[in-house]
Amino acid sequence: MSSEAIAREVKRRRTFAIISHPDAGKSTMTEALALHARMISEAGAVHGKGGRRSTVSDWMEMEKARGISVSSTALQFAYDGEHSGTEPSVINLVDTPGHADFSEDTYRVLTAVDAAVMLIDAAKGLEPQTLKLFQVCRHRGIPVITVVNKWDRPGQTPLELIDEITDRIGLIPTPLFVPVGIAGDFRGLLDRRTGGFIKFTRTAGGSKIAPEAFLSADEALESEGDAWIAAVEESELLGEMGQDHDQEMFLAGQTSPMIFTSAMLNFGVRQLLEALVEFAPAPEGREGIDGTERAVTDEFSAVVFKVQAGMDTSHRDRLAYMRIVSGEFERGMVVTHAQTGKPFATKYAQAVFGRDRSTVDTAYPGDVVGLVNAMALAPGDTLYIEPKVQYPPIPSFAPEHFSTLRVTTADKYKQFRKAIDQLDAEGVVQVLRNDLRGDAAPVLAAVGPMQFEVVTARMKAEFNVDTILEPLGYSLARRTDEASAPELDRQRGVEVFTRSDGAILALFGDKWRLQFIEKEFPDLVLAPLVAAADN
Repeated sequence: MSSEAIAREVKRRRTFAIISHPDAGKSTMTEALALHARMISEAGAVHGKGGRRSTVSDWMEMEKARGISVSSTALQFAYDGEHSGTEPSVINLVDTPGHADFSEDTYRVLTAVDAAVMLIDAAKGLEPQTLKLFQVCRHRGIPVITVVNKWDRPGQTPLELIDEITDRIGLIPTPLFVPVGIAGDFRGLLDRRTGGFIKFTRTAGGSKIAPEAFLSADEALESEGDAWIAAVEESELLGEMGQDHDQEMFLAGQTSPMIFTSAMLNFGVRQLLEALVEFAPAPEGREGIDGTERAVTDEFSAVVFKVQAGMDTSHRDRLAYMRIVSGEFERGMVVTHAQTGKPFATKYAQAVFGRDRSTVDTAYPGDVVGLVNAMALAPGDTLYIEPKVQYPPIPSFAPEHFSTLRVTTADKYKQFRKAIDQLDAEGVVQVLRNDLRGDAAPVLAAVGPMQFEVVTARMKAEFNVDTILEPLGYSLARRTDEASAPELDRQRGVEVFTRSDGAILALFGDKWRLQFIEKEFPDLVLAPLVAAADN
């Protein structure tokens, strides 16, 4: 395909992720977006409320049972909205884990997107996990669209939420719409650009797309009375404060278009899709570790940002998600794996929607493609067609929880080792080893303790291996080097390990022990690892 044809494909693509605190409604919003894109005919709430099945993007048994997102998945759909131009836009929604214990996985996903939707609860406002993930977006220069969800329930006022976001993170919301009706009495949206009213009608259980009626300002006043007057006054006040959308400021990360929604009722979802198409940036090229720029129209290249196994219980395959950075991808093409220099065949390339898969024949920058049985690939790896390029690796978060894991019966040791290696390669946990402990009981390091639950559950479900998890009394990790390791190993309350990627880590029981060692041995290397709050 010519450079001009690739550029046309890139122009109509939007790749984004939703960041939120648990229970803000991320999985429900994901389904609502899929419903509006006609990918599904009926939306099911988390836990399958109302007799419906659980969310299509959550497929692990743990996810279905708890109503949380643990794994990541990617949904691609065409959207033919009013801002899509002559051809439908192609939307890539890279779904992320919603629980705080899986911040590291979400960080990897954020390396693969061009924009983020910050979903906040109308009643709770900004919550800790949202703040951490917003800082990642800010660090990576990812523009953010703010969505206030659950407007069908009691909550704060629009101005209170706007002030909170401005005061706490320095991001200035610029509402594209003002809700008509207070939180808990969601009637529709005042479109600030047209001055008209978008009136919503509920559907049974919120399972279908909510019908919309478009009324003039006079019709809205007659229909909604004081609620319309209040919305108009709020819109005028926002205009006086200069809180109108500015595309340059949005792309610079200074402002954020704001939309009020109810994902459960499918209110405001179309407006979010339209905002993504109109305002979110199209994919751009990236810089390799040697400083050279790879434009989107150059030869094919891609970054692996996620590896997942166990999605198909009948086949123990392993799926590597790659974000295409440049060029045209064609299934079957042989590419080069930058980390090893070896060829990699792409015969089995798939699009993934929850547990459902379909074959991908071609794809373009911004698209996410799953490569099946990609045993050699790990998060952060680069694939390319000559000329060579290698993109910067994805750093690991600083673990805060540590446990040993051992198999209950010796005859399952071979399966146990295989499972550990697989989960390590996927990035489910970090695996640490040293000579003293050996391989029989590796140390697992995690950002959050629920990662350990995923490990033991998948050990049993996928490998039929029962394991025993034993917590260790460490809470801090620091990167060190070979020269410092012997002295650190001699210190009480300190243990040195090597991580699978070759990094040497020193573990400490608490910050006071770390401070004592730093004071007593100032020449030892003890460098902080990447953490969500630092990014």
